[in-house]
Amino acid sequence: MLLADVAATSAAVAATRSRLAKRAALVDLLRRTPTAEVAVVARYLSGELRQRRTGLGWRSLAVLPDPAAEPSLEVTAVDAAFERMAQLAGPGSATARTALARDLFAAATAPEQHLLRGLVTGELRQGALDALLLDAVAEAAGVPADVVRRAAMLAGAAEPVATAALTAPGPDAARDALEAFTLTVGRPVRPMLAASAPDVPAAVTGFAGRPVVVDAKLDGIRIQVHRDGDVVGVWTRSLDDITDRVPEIVAAVRALPVRTVVLDGEALALDADGRPRPFQETSARSATRDAELAAATTLRPFFFDVLHADGRDLLDVPLTERLAVLDAVAGEHAVERVVTADPAVAQEAFTRWVVAGGQEGVVVKDAGAPYEAGRRGSAWVKVKPRHTLDLVVLAVERGSGRRAGLLSNIHLGARDGAGGFVMLGKTFKGMTDEMLAWQTARFRELETADDGWTVTLRPEQVVEIAFDGLQRSTRYPGGLALRFARVLRYRSDKTVDDADTIDAVRALAGLTRTDD
Repeated sequence: MLLADVAATSAAVAATRSRLAKRAALVDLLRRTPTAEVAVVARYLSGELRQRRTGLGWRSLAVLPDPAAEPSLEVTAVDAAFERMAQLAGPGSATARTALARDLFAAATAPEQHLLRGLVTGELRQGALDALLLDAVAEAAGVPADVVRRAAMLAGAAEPVATAALTAPGPDAARDALEAFTLTVGRPVRPMLAASAPDVPAAVTGFAGRPVVVDAKLDGIRIQVHRDGDVVGVWTRSLDDITDRVPEIVAAVRALPVRTVVLDGEALALDADGRPRPFQETSARSATRDAELAAATTLRPFFFDVLHADGRDLLDVPLTERLAVLDAVAGEHAVERVVTADPAVAQEAFTRWVVAGGQEGVVVKDAGAPYEAGRRGSAWVKVKPRHTLDLVVLAVERGSGRRAGLLSNIHLGARDGAGGFVMLGKTFKGMTDEMLAWQTARFRELETADDGWTVTLRPEQVVEIAFDGLQRSTRYPGGLALRFARVLRYRSDKTVDDADTIDAVRALAGLTRTDD
């Protein structure tokens, strides 16, 4: 298949806000894709290269050769070119990589160059998000969407699922191939996610009087840990392997009274009083292999769910049954919790853990729910002591006065569900001097334009924003603005696709969404 076909579909997807039209364009291309090329095409449609690192970056692609007049690039040849770049190492590798990139882009038409640059930088923003691609795979293969989604949850990625579904000889065979994806110890699954509620009573009453499990929401990083005998693997929320960076977590899990296990939890650094140290310390510790930093900051694992134990898969059993297994396996490493149907009891736990314990909040969970990997549904609901959103920094303004020379006032956007962003306001509140220095350097790396006052950025940096409420606004295109927004922390552990959507913001404001 020509890369031009993928580029044309990507452009069509980006040009419409209708999810139905996006899905139809994806389905059409997937049905035309040769069997041997499904994996590459599916990955490109989701906005990613198959190679995690190519050595190329935004700056290296700032100036491109003149585009080709006619399309000639085959999808498989493009994938092979990026694979050669990824394999280059040692003296002379930078020069060789630049030459390969120049030849590749010189052979690409203008639409193909746009696609390739977006894939390399991770900024295609075509709106073909993972969930939409999975729905398209289901339609193209003639199988139920929930079967495709479950397979992707267990596989941890869309690519192998698309390959299994679309290379099968028919819908029945496709369904069999998808149902063959099972929980495998050593292969991370997509984590279950939580929706949000404004307060604890609202979260508890949302379960209509059914018992709920109220977990402490720890102020750490999400981890998923697999153990098979002495072999232990640790993955982050985004399924990045950090095993070799966290030997203390590996040792703790090896000491548990179990042979095989898959655990979901948090890792965090604690101070001498057992309170969580600043999130930045935990985040920095998990992101480095520096021995000195590792020695100075020890991470402790705490687990709130178990997906497998000693040969038994637990995804589909009720939460209370999983927790009984968790307590037997994790012991002191189990997250503190209460089980109740009384909002007052849940509120008391919230106050005790958040105010006295310094934690981030609580997660209220349906006691009878299964583990729905990869889903942000209604079975888990998080409550924090203030309204917070994970937003994307779209631009930043130059500081004045004591902030002269720094980049200060940030423009905040929510994802619009179509690959773009909806601005919700600006803020310079809550920024420490250290944060200002960090963001000035960081945003210069993301700069795409500078008019002398406002620096426009590639939308890559996620920031956690606290605010007092939402108000209607004619100033911003989403019709909403944040009230008294302030920066809590930058979330380098989250990608743009993890940021909150404008629909979630509207729901928080009590507004309904408009579907196509």
